Amino acid sequence: MAAPILRGLSLRAAMAGLRPPEPLLTVRASYNARRLGLDLSGFYLPHAGSPEWQRGVRAQRKRYGRWGSVSGVSAASLWPEAALLAQHQAEWEPSLQQMLSNLRAKELEREKKERERQKLIAANMAKMPKMVEDWRREKRELKIQQREEKARRERLLSEARERFGYSIDPRSSKFQEMVKELEKEEKKKRKLMKRRKKEETSGSEVAAGTS
Repeated sequence: MAAPILRGLSLRAAMAGLRPPEPLLTVRASYNARRLGLDLSGFYLPHAGSPEWQRGVRAQRKRYGRWGSVSGVSAASLWPEAALLAQHQAEWEPSLQQMLSNLRAKELEREKKERERQKLIAANMAKMPKMVEDWRREKRELKIQQREEKARRERLLSEARERFGYSIDPRSSKFQEMVKELEKEEKKKRKLMKRRKKEETSGSEVAAGTS
């Protein structure tokens, strides 16, 4: 099937004045890859050129702990030096004087925290009467506001019923619009009364100053 295709390509190339393409060649590999004959069943022993993390004491301890004496690591070489051992012994086995000093420091810290806690409690207890009085005052003011709001709503409902009759639904949009209008009128009245009271007060002061 490839021969007719190549002939067709040659014919087209000749008609176009071009040289036909060279046939493709396949090359067979001249080698045969084989598995490497490595024994990976044991463990790796670092040499002089290995990095430090493979030759250091930590790596030797890890290797000895896993493989034991067959790792080639001497157990005596893993023992800490005298200075390091003395430092660890000072941390793990402190002297009696050091233990008593540590206990005294912990006791002083505990007493300091307890004094601060008692001081905070005393400060809060000193504020307690005022806090209770403020809470009671706010509660009284809230009850007064609730009663005033309830009386105002009842008065607005009574005025609305007088205008539109008792058949009006307080939930209707018409009633809500009417309530808004009454609230605006009430607000205007309060402003007017406040302004008149202010004018009367200022007039009384002027009269008192001229007399």
